[in-house]
Amino acid sequence: MKSFTVILFTTICCFCCQDASKNNTSDDFIKVHVENVITIKNKEVLKSDLSLNQLEGTWYYHNEPYNGYSVKFHGNDSLQEKLGFHNGKRQGVAKTWSENGVLRIEAYYNQNRLTGVYKSFWENGNVALQVNYVNGKKQGEEGQWYSNGERSKLLWLNDGLEQGIQKAWLPNGKLYVNYEAKNGRVFGMKRATTCYKLENEKVIRTK
Repeated sequence: MKSFTVILFTTICCFCCQDASKNNTSDDFIKVHVENVITIKNKEVLKSDLSLNQLEGTWYYHNEPYNGYSVKFHGNDSLQEKLGFHNGKRQGVAKTWSENGVLRIEAYYNQNRLTGVYKSFWENGNVALQVNYVNGKKQGEEGQWYSNGERSKLLWLNDGLEQGIQKAWLPNGKLYVNYEAKNGRVFGMKRATTCYKLENEKVIRTK
């Protein structure tokens, strides 16, 4: 009986130690990520009050690298743009709206470089473009759609360059581009891409 009690006690201690170890690791993991989070000051200034040092790629406010948000407004006083900055670099969310208050672009920055999902929208609210950025370069799938929600393009990219099957469709659903990009070479019907273009949110045929 004593032997069984000792074994049971030892087993419980082992599980407790393992759980404590897991919890400590989890806490440390959380602390590391919290410490790495860049906090943008909760203040806003007009974009026109900021000045850009192009050599540094740094935005200044009153001769100091800016930390906060910049805003722009349309002529009807509706919000046109809101950008985040940290130490003078674009950071966090960046959004633009139309005069009607429709979100047109939603993007994210990390020290002046686009990162994560970039989206643009039509005036009716439908998604126009969606692509992922890593360190300022497009990575993976890029989707584009017509204003009615029908897909117009499906591209695949690697470090900002086309890699893989690239496709595009006319508004009637007809496939008019279908080629493969591989190691800088193109295989397929790429020339069709020069036949159509987007102008004023409408697809037109070029000469």
